[in-house]
Amino acid sequence: MLTRREFLEAAGVGAAALLVTRGASHIIVIPYFLTLGTHMQRDLPRLVQDAARENGGVEIEVTSPLDGHPALLEALLDRASEALAPGRDRA
Repeated sequence: MLTRREFLEAAGVGAAALLVTRGASHIIVIPYFLTLGTHMQRDLPRLVQDAARENGGVEIEVTSPLDGHPALLEALLDRASEALAPGRDRA
């Protein structure tokens, strides 16, 4: 049985390998994390480094997380408005 971290490590290296076999030379990782946490600060950089090394040094770029993105605030406000809408079934 794999731990979550072991699964993520295998998935990251495997995903990079699949992209490289399909001709990718530059991979962009867009983290689907809401905040800068342990995964973003410690785990993800190591996973990216491992994936690049195990795939011939392919360039892997990591974007910023969703934290602080204006669209995130808009999405949260939209959900709150929907929840508070008159006539909405609150069952």
